[in-house]
This record gives sequence, structure tokens and C-alpha cells, in this order.
Amino acid sequence: MNKSGFTDIEIAITGEEGIDKLQSLRPDLIILDTILPDMIGFEVCTKLREVENMPDLKIIMMTGIIDAVDAVKAKRVGADDYCAKTSDCSALVEAVKTNIRGE
Repeated sequence: MNKSGFTDIEIAITGEEGIDKLQSLRPDLIILDTILPDMIGFEVCTKLREVENMPDLKIIMMTGIIDAVDAVKAKRVGADDYCAKTSDCSALVEAVKTNIRGE
């Protein structure tokens, strides 16, 4: 367990790597950037949602710029939450608590 209280944290650099890891790791939560080296995060989210037998998977999309249109698009492609990347991680921590721990 690390200092955040979570175990088994995996990192994928590209969307394709994340999709491949999903097949074998079966995570509870994915934090997904909207911009990745090989594809747009919205496309990755759509592909993640197409994986069978993962109804409880939570996806939090993160962006450098909060835009109402992108927030709606994130929900449309299957994201459970959408928040900004900042040096203060409180929004991300709250999103994780809301989506995983039910707080």
C-alpha cells in the first residue's frame, strides 16, 4: 500500500497500452487524460466501455482545461467524472472518493 492508501497502481503511457492492460488487470478505477500520445482520451474511454464484463469500472477523465462541452462529451463517452489537472490534487481525490468509496 502506498501513502495514498491504494494498492496495485498501474500506469499506461498510451491509450492502446491502457486498453491492453484493462484486459488483464481488471481495475476498479481508471484515471484517463484527455490527451495521450497515440489517441484522444475520449476515444480511449469509448473503447474501454466496449470491454465486456466490466460494468463496475469507474473512469475519471482529467484535462488541463475545463470546458463545459468537453465535460458533456466525457459523460457521453462513458466517463463517470471529469476534473482539471492542477497542482492541488483535491479535485482528483474527491472524484476518487466519490466514485470508488461512495463518499
